[in-house]
Amino acid sequence: MKSNPRLAVILFQLGGPDSLENVQPFLYNLFRDPDIINCPGAFLARKLLAQFISIRRSKTVIKNYKAIGGKSPILHLTQAQAASLERELNGLIPVKVFVAMRYWHPLTEKVIQKIRESEFQKVVLLPLYPHYSKATTGSSLNEWNRQCAMHNYSAQSTITIKSFHDHPLYIDAIVEKINQTLNRFSKRKPEDIDLVFSAHGTPLSLVKKGDPYKGQIEETVRLVIERGRWKSPHSICYQSKVGFVKWLEPSLKDTIHELAVNGRKHILIIPISFVTDHLETLHEINIEMLNEAMKLGIQTFEVMPALNDHPIFIQCLKDLVLSKCNDVE
Repeated sequence: MKSNPRLAVILFQLGGPDSLENVQPFLYNLFRDPDIINCPGAFLARKLLAQFISIRRSKTVIKNYKAIGGKSPILHLTQAQAASLERELNGLIPVKVFVAMRYWHPLTEKVIQKIRESEFQKVVLLPLYPHYSKATTGSSLNEWNRQCAMHNYSAQSTITIKSFHDHPLYIDAIVEKINQTLNRFSKRKPEDIDLVFSAHGTPLSLVKKGDPYKGQIEETVRLVIERGRWKSPHSICYQSKVGFVKWLEPSLKDTIHELAVNGRKHILIIPISFVTDHLETLHEINIEMLNEAMKLGIQTFEVMPALNDHPIFIQCLKDLVLSKCNDVE
C-alpha cells in the first residue's frame, strides 16, 4: 500500500489571467506588489496606483491575450511540470507537488490552506525562476512568509531553493532545445545565425542594490555557450520593460535593430529566463518582435520554445528537490 506523502513541494510561478475578464484584476495584483512598486511613499497609495495602472494597461494587454487564445497558458504548463515532477519523485519518496501563483489563482494563500490539511514533515519551496531576483523569487517567498504568518502555519522543516541558474541539467535542457530549434535553419552556416538570449528585464536600480539576477543570467549564457560549442555569434538582451525607470539593456528590440543594421539576416531568439511559455514568449517575441524583424529585412526569425515539461528539465527539478532533502537528513 502506498504511504501518505510526507514531503510537499511548492512550485512558485508568476501566474496569468485565465480569461480576458481577469486581465485587469491580474494586473492589479501585479502592480500592488510592494516588491514591484516600492518607490518612496508608495505604501500610502499603492492600491490606488495599482488600480490606475491596471486599468490603463488592460486594454492593450487584453488585445495581446486575444492574439494568443484569450488566456495565459502558464497555469496549464506549470501544472504539467508539477505532475511530471510528482511522478518522478514518487518513484523514490512519497510526495505531493503544489503550484502557487503569485498574482493569480491558485494563490499562495489557498495552497497553504491545502497543505495544512496534511502533516507534511518537510516542505520544499521551489520558485520556477532559474535566476534570483527580488522582483520574482524574492516576491514569491515574501508572499509565502506573509501568508504563513497570517494563517499561523509553520512546517516542521522548510527547505528553500532560491536559484538554479547553473545546474548542469538546466544547462543541458537549454542546449538540447537550442539544437532542436537550430534544425529549422535549413542549409544555413552556423556563422550566419545569431543566437540572441533574451531575458526578462528588471529595473537597473535592483542591480545597483546587489540583485544577482543580471550576473546569473550572464553565467547561464556562458555555461550554455560552453556546453553547446556552436560557431554562431551570440548576444544577451532584455525584454518586457514597464514604466519610465531605467531597466537592464540592451533591449530585445534594439538588439534586433542592431543586427539588421549590420546586415545579419538569420536570428534564433532564446528566452533564457522563462521556463514556461506565456505572454512574453508567445506574443512579445513570436508576434511583436517577429513583425519588427520582418520589417527590418530579417529573413529567418526562429524562437526556441520554453522548457515547459521537457524531460531533462524535470530531471533538474527532481535533482534539486532530492539533493536539498538529502542535505538536511
